[in-house]
This record gives sequence, structure tokens and C-alpha cells, in this order.
Amino acid sequence: MSAEETQKIIRAYYDAFNREDNEAVLALLADDVVHDINQGGQEVGRDKFRTFLSRMEGHYKEESKGLVIMTTPDGARAAAEFAVHGAYVKTETGLPPAKGQKYVLPVGAFFEVRDGKIARVTNYYNLPLWTKQIDAASV
Repeated sequence: MSAEETQKIIRAYYDAFNREDNEAVLALLADDVVHDINQGGQEVGRDKFRTFLSRMEGHYKEESKGLVIMTTPDGARAAAEFAVHGAYVKTETGLPPAKGQKYVLPVGAFFEVRDGKIARVTNYYNLPLWTKQIDAASV
């Protein structure tokens, strides 16, 4: 797999995410995809990822902007940097109350690609920065 092919896959992943097209996101994932959730656990499998997407969709409205994708020459790994522009629309357990607060948060994501499918997704963002934006927006 080439670096260019991997870039296309990662771009398609974020394009589908921005359209809220969960089925298109899932179609890009390996059956045994490993998902490292920011400041959370690790889940394995497309079905677990489907559940994650459904939960996120119920609580947040988000769009990735300013996407930059970097890949290894062999296309086996990629990193993405972007800003997520979102609104917190439904309270999630353990987090502050949702009141439609808007936020912009820098995000880094790391991927492994195998046989034309995303085999690992690892996301990192600053949860305290998100919480600060949510708290400030609810005043």
C-alpha cells in the first residue's frame, strides 16, 4: 500500500465523519480494528466502534477542520492533525451538563492501515481544555 493510498483512506474517514455517515466510516475499518479512546480504554472490533460512534452522535455534533495527514513511506501508518469544531448537545455521564456549548479543540490521531483498511485508530486531545471551554460557555 502506498502513502498516497493511505492518505486517501484517512481523508475518506474524516470526510465520512464530517457527513455523520457512520456506515461509510465503518466500511473503512478492519473487522478487528483497535480503537484507543482518548483518556479512556481500548476497544477492539468494528461492532464496538459502531457503538462508540452512536454514543458520540447522540451527545456531540462535530466537524473536523484543517485536516493535515502525514504517512510513512510504506503507507502502513499515518497521523492526522486537525481541529474539531463541535457542540455538546446531550449530557454524557461523568461530564458537565450539556447546553449546546460550542468548542474548538486541537486533536491528534494515529492510524495503522492493513490491507486497505484502518486497523488502529488512536485519538488524543486535551480533555481539561474541552471541559474549560464547556464550563465557560455555560455561564
